[in-house]
Amino acid sequence: MSLRFIMPLLLILLLSGCMYPDERKAENKIPYEDQLESVQKAVNQYQDEKGGILPIKTRDQDTPIYIKYPIDFSGIVPNYLSSPPGNSFESGGVFQYVLIDVETDPTVKLVDLRIAEKIREIKIRLQSHKYPPFKEAIADNVYSIDFSKLGYKNEPYITSPFSQNNLSFVMDGKGEIYVDYISDLYQALKEGSESYQTGDNIVEILTKDSPFVPAYSLPYTIDENNEPIYMAK
Repeated sequence: MSLRFIMPLLLILLLSGCMYPDERKAENKIPYEDQLESVQKAVNQYQDEKGGILPIKTRDQDTPIYIKYPIDFSGIVPNYLSSPPGNSFESGGVFQYVLIDVETDPTVKLVDLRIAEKIREIKIRLQSHKYPPFKEAIADNVYSIDFSKLGYKNEPYITSPFSQNNLSFVMDGKGEIYVDYISDLYQALKEGSESYQTGDNIVEILTKDSPFVPAYSLPYTIDENNEPIYMAK
């Protein structure tokens, strides 16, 4: 192999190593409660001293709610926090720190960026297809995906940050990819005491006793048997 081909390859490897220098460290993949608490305290102090302003990055209005308010650590480090947590993306970890309930009770939560990476991988394969590879209609405007048409020998999945179960992906009529949280919701409804009615978006139940948010989720509601179903968008 000639030098002109080797050098770009080495550069790519070096750059990838610089971008994620600590990605293999186990501690950067664990959602530590004390780190969440320290960030929450810093956010609260910042908000108090800045007249209600939150340290968040700007996102488009139509950005899905659970990834809409990522924390801007440049606003709270070092005055309110010595450094971003080791498990944050900013420090080489796999989690994005975000805020939910920003209008009423700004609360720090986590997005597992490995989910975003898997969705990005699928979308790259989709780009070479003129039409989305729908498999079956499983609800109104919700489809399973024929992953064999995307070159997968086995269907991709992600590990749920809530249950540690394997979760699959679904697609809407426009070809957008979503994580299917229906099994997690079924378990949460079974174990929880919250009361919902048909038409309520029940996805928020997953955030109640977890440091995570259900990123890249469709809206879900309940049927007459109090079981989760996809909600028409």
